[in-house]
Amino acid sequence: MRAFHILGDVKRFFRSRLARPIVAVLFALICADPSSAAEPIAVFPATPYDGYIIFESLAVLWLFLIGLIVIIRMKLREIERIQQLGVEQEDRDVPMLE
Repeated sequence: MRAFHILGDVKRFFRSRLARPIVAVLFALICADPSSAAEPIAVFPATPYDGYIIFESLAVLWLFLIGLIVIIRMKLREIERIQQLGVEQEDRDVPMLE
């Protein structure tokens, strides 16, 4: 009978909030251990030419993003200017085309 009572305590422990992070950390440590035997992933390019291509691509990406921000800002200023002119307001004295 005592063994069943211990199992009840274990089940109650895994339902608690403290058990979930502990189990997650233990699982991460157990799963990360076999992966240390794998070959390291090359972070930096092996040749200077590959590095040049990567940095050139990053430069083009940043130029594109900055250009996109400038275009959006110009469009927003144009919308504000049109709203200040009051063009979108309806005038009653305008003749109707029939």
